[in-house]
Amino acid sequence: MTDIKPLRDFIRDMTRLADEGAGEQRFLTEGAALLRRLIATDDWLPEDCAVPGPRYRQYLLHCDPLERFSVVSFVWGPGQRTPVHNHTVWGLVGMLRGEEISTEMKPGAPMTPGQVDRLRAGEVVAVSADTYDIHVVENALPDRASISIHVYGGNIGAIARSVFDPETGAQKRFVSGYDNAAVPNLWDRSREMAAA
Repeated sequence: MTDIKPLRDFIRDMTRLADEGAGEQRFLTEGAALLRRLIATDDWLPEDCAVPGPRYRQYLLHCDPLERFSVVSFVWGPGQRTPVHNHTVWGLVGMLRGEEISTEMKPGAPMTPGQVDRLRAGEVVAVSADTYDIHVVENALPDRASISIHVYGGNIGAIARSVFDPETGAQKRFVSGYDNAAVPNLWDRSREMAAA
């Protein structure tokens, strides 16, 4: 059984930021520090949110009730990658296990690669609709799964976004959804309370 307390603490801290009316820049700086702290340990992610599939998986860990932010576990099997896509909201990506490569794609016909980030365990990068929003992400490891924790400025699984044809730059609407039907139970503190 995993100890989900680090995720619960992270969500409390992110909720405090949202309640204080934090803007994008504050989420991208203070939120990044909180995410670094969360991914510094690897004993809290429920196993059912770490299972690879025939394509990359997107497991919802938490969505703020007012949809101000969401926390998602991305599980990448060997060789798996996203299509070229955007987010339309700010985001943070923290590498929990393994490595991933994110390649910015610049508009055009064909689209051209821009900044490339290779994330290793413990590292965090930001995405923003204003600066770095269109990219393709892939597992950097050919022989095992990688897992990254993403935090977005909205309910990312329900936001209408776009995927892009890299040859023509043509965009098509999509809504990603999630691969799990239930979120982890953050609030069962019974063992903690029984031990006190």
